[in-house]
Amino acid sequence: MSTLHSPQSPVEQIIVPRARDLGGFSVRRALPAVERQLVGPFIFVDHMGPQQFRIGEGIDVRPHPHIGLATVTYLFEGEIVHRDSLGVTQPIRPGEVNLMTAGRGIVHSERTAPEVRASGARFDGLQTWLALPKASEEISPAFSHHATGELPLIEGEGKRVRIIMGSLFGQRAVTPTYSDTIYAEAVLDPGAVLPFDADHEERAIYVASGEIDIAGDRFAEGRLLVLRPGDRISISALSGSRLMLLGGAPMDGPRHIWWNFVSSSRDRMDAAKADWKAGRFDVVPGETEFIPLP
Repeated sequence: MSTLHSPQSPVEQIIVPRARDLGGFSVRRALPAVERQLVGPFIFVDHMGPQQFRIGEGIDVRPHPHIGLATVTYLFEGEIVHRDSLGVTQPIRPGEVNLMTAGRGIVHSERTAPEVRASGARFDGLQTWLALPKASEEISPAFSHHATGELPLIEGEGKRVRIIMGSLFGQRAVTPTYSDTIYAEAVLDPGAVLPFDADHEERAIYVASGEIDIAGDRFAEGRLLVLRPGDRISISALSGSRLMLLGGAPMDGPRHIWWNFVSSSRDRMDAAKADWKAGRFDVVPGETEFIPLP
């Protein structure tokens, strides 16, 4: 669900995420929306949680394929273990980032570790998909993990901003990017004010928690606010708030999306479907489950 805001507002569009059940846990999906497919390279924005698992329960996302995109996983609470067909096994915890580049094709699973299930831990975070530019859609798959200490952190005046990807507020993250990309977490105390300059053509704010004010309008949690190009804004926290700032340069054309595949070419999508059905993707070591095509 999305709505257009008043012509005078720097907020061009308000997108209300829709709930999706992924088996055992639900996500709130803000992108793609009916009226908007992309903000910069961001083509999927999923808020996973917050959720409290009962003892013995957790996340079990079975092995599944991707092409033409990069997944970015960033947690506020909890832990999940990523495994992929490159042979990578990597837990991710709050404040860290997992970047998995699918390129021409990768398979991965995401699960809660047995020791974490035993504690009945909480879970909360975002997973976003970045569409790859046409020149990079068929690159070799890759994975990178960056710990909390590797990501720039800007603190002061009631604000704590961690730069996850790209450059923002004079700091640049080490996380690889394939096109002009900005991605950051901002945690604001009540009354804190955060500027968000118009250095990038496409920008959005996801309100993960709390309530904010922009130019006199109030926005509650669970909203993706797409900003008008060229408008410098200030975000005022009306309560303790957690925001995700995202965007970048416009993508080089629209993308086709089907299941876990993203591509600029319908023929390439059809080939990926056939490859998965025929078992031509690489496998994830240690995983035996298989998800058929929907």
